[in-house]
Amino acid sequence: MANLDPIIKDLVIANRILAKEDVVDAYGHVSIRNPENPKTFFISRSLAPELITKDDIVELDLSGEPVNKNEKRSLYLERFIHAAVLDARPDLNSVVHAHAEDTLPFGIAAAVKLRPVIHSGSFIGPNVPVWDIADKFGATNVLVTNMAQGRDLAKCLGKNNVALMRGHGFASAARSLIEVVRMSVYLPRNARALMRAKMLGGKIKYLSKGEIDARNKGYSPYSTETWRAWEYWANKAGVGNLLTRPDGGTVTGKKHDHAHDDRDHKH
Repeated sequence: MANLDPIIKDLVIANRILAKEDVVDAYGHVSIRNPENPKTFFISRSLAPELITKDDIVELDLSGEPVNKNEKRSLYLERFIHAAVLDARPDLNSVVHAHAEDTLPFGIAAAVKLRPVIHSGSFIGPNVPVWDIADKFGATNVLVTNMAQGRDLAKCLGKNNVALMRGHGFASAARSLIEVVRMSVYLPRNARALMRAKMLGGKIKYLSKGEIDARNKGYSPYSTETWRAWEYWANKAGVGNLLTRPDGGTVTGKKHDHAHDDRDHKH
């Protein structure tokens, strides 16, 4: 598993960033597909994201069960979100589930749809569907605790980047950890901007499809622009020492050489 070490480190970084940026708190989680076996993925054991280290990462299959049958540690109840989305979307490699407070009103108020209004909000895509667990499963604890519920959520997500979960939070999915973290950080910021604009009154001018497409065109997880945010967030979260450069080297603190930033490495 030595060659998977950069992936595991990136997953720790992702958890710490999402915690520092208030996307997750004691609850919420992020996963990454195993590049050596697309039928499995890595996620933490049941633990607050801010506390996660390399030793807390476990490997699960696409039914949400641990690959290591001797795994005795508690797992996230909602690991089935990750399993179902990664199973339904082989083109994607990373999933976040969180309860960011600014997104919650848009999952319960049908009058206003969550759509991109700021340039960084373009990453969430033009359509953000709302999944209501009660539609198919009736009165539950509003948690996704089995594969049937996970698959229904994945169906609602469809080809979109984000799905809101009524009275609960959101699920987002992307091709890389960097991309899904970036999307999940800017999702509540976009929601907050939209909510405040509604309070001001008048017509809301959303980003057009052309603007969304132009913003997302030619995206690379290790472009100068994207790596700059990842490096900044990692250092802010206190895990800059875990960063792995696109050329395979490591960086510490703010001494990163950006000469290789435009290389497009994929997980």
